[in-house]
Order: sequence, then structure tokens, then C-alpha cells
Amino acid sequence: MLNKCPKCEHSQSRDNISCESCEIVFEKYYKYHSEQTNQIRYQPDQDTDSQDLIFEVDSLYSQIKQIILPEPSERPFFIGRALLLLVFVVWGVRLMSTSIASNAVGESFLHMINLPFHEAGHVIFSPFGSFIQSLGGTLGQILMPSICTVVLLIRHNDAFGASITFWWVAENFLDIAPYINDARAGILPLIGGNFGHTAPYGFHDWEYLLTETGLINYDHQIASLSFFSGSVLMILSYIWTATLLYREYQLSNT
Repeated sequence: MLNKCPKCEHSQSRDNISCESCEIVFEKYYKYHSEQTNQIRYQPDQDTDSQDLIFEVDSLYSQIKQIILPEPSERPFFIGRALLLLVFVVWGVRLMSTSIASNAVGESFLHMINLPFHEAGHVIFSPFGSFIQSLGGTLGQILMPSICTVVLLIRHNDAFGASITFWWVAENFLDIAPYINDARAGILPLIGGNFGHTAPYGFHDWEYLLTETGLINYDHQIASLSFFSGSVLMILSYIWTATLLYREYQLSNT
């Protein structure tokens, strides 16, 4: 007989003080869910394959439920999260309301945070040839916040944190739009003080990528698509975060 976690229903030793899967501390959990204190469920012995399948389905269900049904938190934490959402809304609206040509997104301090992941992407994808290596810069700066989102959501069951890093994913689509838009003009400053119109062919990622694919004359349209996609994802992140906070508020007042 195994003790089941009251939150994610992962089976484990009855002596555990915290869950092996979602890492909640049982005593803390029951502080906010006193009605479950005497409802600990036990999983009868079953064949291993069947039991593993049940655990996987239960865990997946719990993770999906966590996206829209967060745990209530203490009032200071809730207020802090609400203020953080407000900051990101104001920040995001300012970024989305600028033109691609102004490169306002590229001049924000967050661009300097994205840049190391962009350059790391070139190194990571270099074994796959020149084209993928050039594309790797853009992939690197989008993959990093995407990985953070997945880890926070799946590994730590932190839906609020994941919604914020999802905003970061969206911001990166806005961030790369001016670079794509500059493919033909080559007037944006690049690493090392170069410019696209004076640097050797291949130095400007998107000049190279769009030239090699025959899409160089569509650089503005592709940039607009990237900017639009980022704006849509950013709005979705606001809806997600606001929904979490609303559900958290409801749970805290029940």
C-alpha cells in the first residue's frame, strides 16, 4: 500500500514529508486544504505496467489542472503577483505599440538579456551546417524562455511563473522582428560594430537566411508576421496570468 499525494496523486512512501513528484510539503498543503487531511487515498497493489500508466495519467491530469486551478497563496504574495502582472502589461503594451522600424524592442534592456542566448544558439547549432547555424541564433533566444516555461509548468507546477516566462517567449518574437526587417537595408548595428551592408555575406543572419531561401524581398512581411505573432502570444500570456490570479482570488475567498 502506498501513500498518494493529495495534490498530484503520485504514489510514494507513507513516511515522506514532501511529495517526490510535485515537491509540495504535506503539512503546508493541508494547512490550506484541511478538508483533505483525513482523505489520504491509497493505491492498492496492481501489476507494474498498469500502475505506471495510472500514475502517468494522474500526473498529466494534475499538471493540466494546475494551469487553470492554482493554489491559494497568502495575501502579500497575491498582491505582489498582481502588481507584477500590471508591470508586464504596461511594459508589453509599450513594446507592442512601437513600430518595427523604430527598433524600440531592440533598444530595451531585455534585448541585452536575449543576446547571449542568441549567440549561444549559433554555437549550439553550428554542427548542423551554415544555414542552421545562422538560424540557431534566433532559435536560441526563443528556445531559452520556452524551456523555462516548460520546466516551471511541468517540473515545478508553477503556472504563474510559467505564464511570465511565456511572456518572455512572446517578447523574443517582437525582438527578432527588427532584425528580420533589416535584412535588405543592413543598417542596424551588429556585434563587433559591423553593419549588415558592410559586413561579409553571412554575418547578418537574416540577410543570409532570406537570400538563401529566395525570400529576401519579403523581409518586411516576415518581420511583420513575427511581430504580430509576438503580440498575439503576449496577449495570451496576459489572459493566462490574469485567469490564474482570478482563480487564486476565488480560492482564497472560499
